[in-house]
Amino acid sequence: MPEIPNIRRGTADEANYVRNKLIEFNSKQVPNGIYEEVNLCVMDEEEHIIAGLNSVICWNWMEIDILWVDDEHRGSGHGKRLLEEAEEIARSKQCTFIKLNTFSFQAPEFYRKYGYKEMAVIENAPLGSKHYYFIKELTDHHQV
Repeated sequence: MPEIPNIRRGTADEANYVRNKLIEFNSKQVPNGIYEEVNLCVMDEEEHIIAGLNSVICWNWMEIDILWVDDEHRGSGHGKRLLEEAEEIARSKQCTFIKLNTFSFQAPEFYRKYGYKEMAVIENAPLGSKHYYFIKELTDHHQV
């Protein structure tokens, strides 16, 4: 009888290996796909990061994983600037939409203000809060 392999927590390098193997598999299923990380930072005068956006472009969409603005710099337009830059990059890469998720204690109203539409919400995730999923169609996209 074959031995059952052990399961353990993977390292960051091992997680990247698994991600790359899935990307490789996906590429065989859907040709002409892309997978490109797009990470943006806003720096202050001392070169400290005061805001940032981490995202990835997959096939015809961008997925924003993280948009963060330092507490002391909220309301200064950095989040808007990051979102607009990400949207411009997505359009330049022929993306047709952007998707993201956020919590009720984070920024659902911020995303609504900039044209993101709620697709789904999970109640009590985490307990006492809501987990929102948003999409924004990039309507001025031109087919190549």
